[in-house]
Amino acid sequence: MPADLVPLAEVVRSGFVESVHYGSAVALAPDGRTAVARGAVAAPVLPRSSAKPFQALACLLDGAPLEGRSLAIAAGSHTGQDVHVRLVAEMLAGAGLTAEALGCPPDWPEDEPARHALIRAGLGPSRDRMNCSGKHAAMLAAAVASGLPTESYLDPGHPVQRRVRSVVEDLSGEKAAHVAVDGCGAPLFGLSLAGLARAVQALVLAAPGTAPRAVADAMRAHPEYVGGTGHVNTGLMRALPGAVAKGGAEGVLVVALASGHAAAVKVIDGSPRATTAVALAALRAAGGDVTGAAEFTTVPVLGGGVPVGEIHALGE
Repeated sequence: MPADLVPLAEVVRSGFVESVHYGSAVALAPDGRTAVARGAVAAPVLPRSSAKPFQALACLLDGAPLEGRSLAIAAGSHTGQDVHVRLVAEMLAGAGLTAEALGCPPDWPEDEPARHALIRAGLGPSRDRMNCSGKHAAMLAAAVASGLPTESYLDPGHPVQRRVRSVVEDLSGEKAAHVAVDGCGAPLFGLSLAGLARAVQALVLAAPGTAPRAVADAMRAHPEYVGGTGHVNTGLMRALPGAVAKGGAEGVLVVALASGHAAAVKVIDGSPRATTAVALAALRAAGGDVTGAAEFTTVPVLGGGVPVGEIHALGE
């Protein structure tokens, strides 16, 4: 664990500092200059689902027929609502496949109403309800479009995964520091937090009509497929028109504004609850306009079901 981690946010309950989240945060100015660097921003992290926009780009470059909603869900972590499952089925059907081809594990939907509906119907977890199924459907579509085998699409040596690695390295400007297996079973390429910020910035600053810009535009046009009802990434993109936001497990988040300001956050304890507030604070300190997202700059701390404190970022 890097030794130079810093306190990023504190949890205050009834005027008492109950917990502190440590980690690292970086923010870039539109010209690529590092405007904010707190903690170990040059140390490698595993981006987890924050890498999905780059994985979606790789699939697009490999010929997967992705656009609009399908490109957004490929870059997203959907909440398993029926509308998400239908779109994944359409993507698979377009490639001549079914949900049986998905290599992600079965899971319950994150969306509570959808989960309760499944339970009432006597149904259980499924691969298409898993939050990564859009990404996996896109990878399968890319394999089919390129005439490649689908059974081994999650092998790090598969051409689709080699393309993902190439895209990650090109956008971040650095070589992958580590190769891991993500929670969904897909290969995951580690890079520095600064590299992660450079990668997401490259999407929003890409020229119109290019593949990287298509990914950013799809996410911005269809934030409900990047997350879902009540999802913080969806809410943040709606609050900041033109922004791209993508969280990942274990306390990772990337946010890029339409202006080109970009931020990446890693909370070392793995909790995501403060990442949005920390990213917004870093963007604001870098000169980005985040006034439309005031509701996301703190997180309520509840006592008896009512707010008695808040989680807020430190060190602006």
